[in-house]
Amino acid sequence: MPIVEPAPWRHQYFNHVACPADVFVPADDPEAWAWNPRHAWVFDKLQLALSQGIDAAPHGLMPTRFPVFSKPIFNFRGMGAGSRVITDGADYERTQTPGHMWMPVLVGLHVSTDAAVIDGRVAWMRHATGLPTSGGMFDYWTIHAAPMPALASTITAWIETKLADYTGLLNVETIGDTIIDAHLRFSDQWPDLYGRGWVAALIDLYANRQWSFSAETRTDGYSLALFFPHGQNHRHPPAGVVNTVATMPGVSSVQITFHEDQSPEAHSMPPGGFRVALVNAWGLAQGQAARELLKQWFSEAQ
Repeated sequence: MPIVEPAPWRHQYFNHVACPADVFVPADDPEAWAWNPRHAWVFDKLQLALSQGIDAAPHGLMPTRFPVFSKPIFNFRGMGAGSRVITDGADYERTQTPGHMWMPVLVGLHVSTDAAVIDGRVAWMRHATGLPTSGGMFDYWTIHAAPMPALASTITAWIETKLADYTGLLNVETIGDTIIDAHLRFSDQWPDLYGRGWVAALIDLYANRQWSFSAETRTDGYSLALFFPHGQNHRHPPAGVVNTVATMPGVSSVQITFHEDQSPEAHSMPPGGFRVALVNAWGLAQGQAARELLKQWFSEAQ
């Protein structure tokens, strides 16, 4: 499986699609960084901000105004680790951290966008939005069938200007019209919700520098997270339980998103909770019913 995916719970999306042995597709940031040296600068969140003319700097330089949003300049573990709002100068002096940066606190819709890019030109794009709860957690994400023309125009212009010679999948996260994160790979949480044939088109892009995916119809999809409080030890549900949930009406797939043989502290998780599972579904109510069944099993297994 030359699609290099470190999370075993996501192999289900790729192991059924043939991929040439000499074609390697990154599904996570470390490989995407290593295999794209010319474009790896996009993982530098400070340079990403400066590329858009945003007022930002590393810790050690006093912000020009408060509040500011602080985060690591590089974060290959994900899940918003180390991010926080700094309210004033005294707070800043107390919390300065090597390797962190500050930028304005942005407002607006938080969107994750996947784009297929060929020599800096966008061949396909899909947007997703998350419903946040607290502590960096999300209840669920909606993978939208409908386009977002204004946002697409902003992202496309930035790609054409800053990544003119890049070919591959690109994921960007935006708040309002500002790109806050960029990744030289796709969102591996919900490739099944993009439609039949999407993974084959992904491989074709990296193998032949062409985009061959053409979904006849787009359908909204939902990726629902199941969190529990930190400090608990969890075990994986039996295969029969997972299969029961995965075959419920409207459910596309189930991911048990932790390593049973590792301590909870070894996982990168948001401060608000420990994520044990994801349910991808074509209907929100159907996904919620499936998640509730998983929640019941995990609660009773404690």
